[in-house]
Amino acid sequence: MVDPTLAEMGKNLNEAMKMLEDNQRKAEEENEKKYARKDIPGPLQGSGQDMVSILQLVQNLMHGEEEEESSQAYRLQNVGEQGHMALLGHSLAAYISVLDRERLRKLTTRILSDTTLWLCRLFRYENGSAYYHEDDREGLLKICRLVIHTRYEDYTVEGFNVLYTKQPIIYISSAARTGLGQALCNQLGLPLSCMCRVPCNTMFGSQHQMDVALLDRLIKDDVESGKLPLLLVANAGTPGAGHTDKLGRLKELCEQYNMWLHVEGVNLATLALGYVSSSVLAATKCDSMTLTLGSWLGLPAVPAVTLYRHEDPSLSLAAGLTSSQPVEKLRALPLWLSLQYLGHDGIVERIKHASQLSQRLLENLKNLDFIKTSVEDELSSPVVVFKFYQKHLNKDQTPSAAQASTIPHPIISNEGHIYDTFNQWLGEQLAQLVPASGVDVVELEDEGTCVRFSPLMTSAVLGTEIQDVDQLVDCLKMKIPVLTSTLQLREELEQEVRRTVGLLYIEDLSWPGLGVVRYSYHSDGKNDDKQEKELEKINTELLKKLNELESDLTFSLGPEFGGQKNCVYIGMVTEDLDVSELVETIAATGREIEENSRLLENMTEVVRKGIQEAQLQLQKANEERLLEEGLLRQIPVVGSVLNWFSPFQASPKGRTFNLTAGSLESTESTYVSKAQGTGTTPPPTPTSSLTKQRLPGQKIFKRSLRNSDAFSETSSVSHCEDLEKTDQRPPALSPGQEQRSPETENPEQQQQEGTQTPPKGTEDIPRDCTKVEEQESQR
Repeated sequence: MVDPTLAEMGKNLNEAMKMLEDNQRKAEEENEKKYARKDIPGPLQGSGQDMVSILQLVQNLMHGEEEEESSQAYRLQNVGEQGHMALLGHSLAAYISVLDRERLRKLTTRILSDTTLWLCRLFRYENGSAYYHEDDREGLLKICRLVIHTRYEDYTVEGFNVLYTKQPIIYISSAARTGLGQALCNQLGLPLSCMCRVPCNTMFGSQHQMDVALLDRLIKDDVESGKLPLLLVANAGTPGAGHTDKLGRLKELCEQYNMWLHVEGVNLATLALGYVSSSVLAATKCDSMTLTLGSWLGLPAVPAVTLYRHEDPSLSLAAGLTSSQPVEKLRALPLWLSLQYLGHDGIVERIKHASQLSQRLLENLKNLDFIKTSVEDELSSPVVVFKFYQKHLNKDQTPSAAQASTIPHPIISNEGHIYDTFNQWLGEQLAQLVPASGVDVVELEDEGTCVRFSPLMTSAVLGTEIQDVDQLVDCLKMKIPVLTSTLQLREELEQEVRRTVGLLYIEDLSWPGLGVVRYSYHSDGKNDDKQEKELEKINTELLKKLNELESDLTFSLGPEFGGQKNCVYIGMVTEDLDVSELVETIAATGREIEENSRLLENMTEVVRKGIQEAQLQLQKANEERLLEEGLLRQIPVVGSVLNWFSPFQASPKGRTFNLTAGSLESTESTYVSKAQGTGTTPPPTPTSSLTKQRLPGQKIFKRSLRNSDAFSETSSVSHCEDLEKTDQRPPALSPGQEQRSPETENPEQQQQEGTQTPPKGTEDIPRDCTKVEEQESQR
C-alpha cells in the first residue's frame, strides 16, 4: 500500500514536470523555426518550389536581365532536332542508370559497340577501339598512359623509378594548341624536360608543318643520351592555320623508332567525305586520333572520341581507356542517338557544306587586293586564314620599277606591329557585322595577327550559309579602302603634327586608327601636379569639342587598358580626309581652350585683387564720413537730435567693379545720368573659325577628290550671277526720262571692248564681277 499523501505528491510532481517540459519543448520549436527562417536560403525555405518556378529561374539565368551578345543568342536559336536528340541522350542516360545491373550491362555494351563500329566505318579507321571523354585533351592523356604501360613493363610495380632510369620523351609540334604539353606533363606527373617542341618548316614547305628532318635529328640525340622516345603528337589541321603535317613520313619515322603516333585536328572531319586528300588520308594509318564531333555536326554536349588500336585489353584498362563501370559506358548514348538521327547522308552533308563555305570564301579572296591568304591546299582546305597586307611603294619609283627592286621601301616604321593592330580591328569588325560567319582573330607565330574562317568548327552551330559568306566578302570590300587610306595617311598626320606648334605626336602601335595626338600645355613655372591637371583638363575639353563637330571621324580617349593618358585618339579615316585641316582644327581648338582657361584664371585673380581694393576704399570712405559728420553725430541719442535740428546732406559715393577693365570705378556718373554706363567693349573671344568653302552637305575635314576645278568655276559663276541679279537694279528716273542700259550709253566703247574679248573660262568671271561693281558705283 502506498501512502496517499506520497501518491498525491508524486502526481503533482509529474504534472509539474510535464508542464515544465512542454514549455521547454515549445521554446525549442520556436528557436528552431527562427533558425530556419533566418539562416536557410530563400529557395530552400518551405516545402519546395514547383516545376514552373524552377524553369522560370533557369530561363532568367540563361538570358539574364540584359540582352546577351547577338552571337550567343543566335547560337541558342540554332539547336536543331539533332541537338535535341543529343540532349535527350543525357536524360536517357540518367534514367537508364537506375536499371538492374544485368540489363544495364547488356544495354551499355550494345550502345558502346554500335557507336564505336559506326565511327570507325565513317572515318575509315578499321579495327579500332573508342574512348569517350568530355575534355578533348583527356583522350591524349589516356593514350600517353597506355604507351607508358606498354613501353615500361615494370611501371605498374615500380612506378616513377623506371621512368627515372630512362626518361620518356613526348614530341609535339610548335603549332600545337597552347599549353598542351604543360597540361600533359602536369597530369602525368612528368617534368617539363620530358616534353620536346618540334619547330615547323621555315625554308621549304608550309610554315605550319612539322620539320621532319629536324625531328629525326632530335630523336637521334635523345636516343644517344639514353632517353626513350615515347609518343609523337601530329596535326591534321593545326589549331591556327589548319595545315596538315606530313603524316606519311611521320608514320615511317615513328615505326623506325618504335614510337606511338597520335593525330588530332579539324581536317580529320574530311575523312567522312567521298574524296579525301592524300595528306589527310594518311591519318588512317596512325595509332590513335581524336575526333570532336560536337562542333563538326552541331551536337551540343556530346563527348569527344579517341579512336585507337591496341591488342592488350588489360593495359587499356590500366590506362583508363576502358572501364568496368556500366554507367561510364553511357557517355556514348547521346552520340549513339544523334548518329542514327542524322544518318550517313546527314553527316556527310554537314561536313561537305562546311568545306564548300571555305572554298567559296577562298575564291572571293583571290580577287581582292591587299588580302593575303595562308592556305595549304587550296582544293580541299576547310580552314581559310587571311590578313590585310599592303606592299608600300617608293614615292620616287614607278610600280614596275618597284617590282624590279629587291630592297623594299617601307613607308612606315614598325610595320609588323601596325599590321597586327589593323588585322585585329578587321577581324573584330567582321565578326560584329556578320556574326553568323563565325570568323575570329588568331595569332600565328610567323605571320602575326590574322583572321580565321573555320566553318567546320562553327557553321553547324551558327547555321552559316552561302549568303553569309557573300555578306562577309562585301563587308571586307568596304573595310579595305578604309584600312589602306588610314595606313597611307598615318605618316602625313605625323608630319603635320610635328610641324604644328602646340601638338605632340604619340606613337601608339596598338591603336587601330589614324594616330594619337596630345595638346601640349604651356607651363608658366607651375609644379608638375598642377601642370598635369591642367593638361588633363584641356585635352578632355578638346576631345569634347572635337566630338561635337559634324564629321565622320571618331575621337576617343583610347583603349581602356594600356592607352596613353591625356591624348586624343583618332579612329579609322577615308581617303578624302584633309589631314592639314584636321591638325589645324585640333591645334586651334586647343589654343582656344587654353586661352579661355587662362582668361578665367586671370579674371579670378583680378576679382580677388578688386575685392581687396574695395575693402580698403570702403574703410577709407568710412573714415572720411566720420570726419565730415563730426564726433557728436556718432553718439546715438545726441546724433539723432542733432540730425533732426540740422540735417546733414552728404553726396552719395559708391564704387562699381568693371570686370572688363579689372578696376574699381566711381558711381558718380551713374547718379548724375540716372543710367549705368556700358564701359569699354570686352575683347573678342578667341575662336578657331575656318572659312573653307564646302559643297552642300560636305562635312568637315573632307576634301573634294574629283572635279575640284569644276567646283571652283561653278561656285564663282553662280556667285557672279547672284550679284548681277541683286545689284543691277535700275536707278530712280524722273518723269519723262528714258531709261538707258549701260550697253547703249557708249556704243564706241562697247565696240572697243568687244575687240578685246577674253577667252572663255575662268578669266571671264573676274571681269564680269568688276563690271558689275563699276556699274553699281556709277549709280
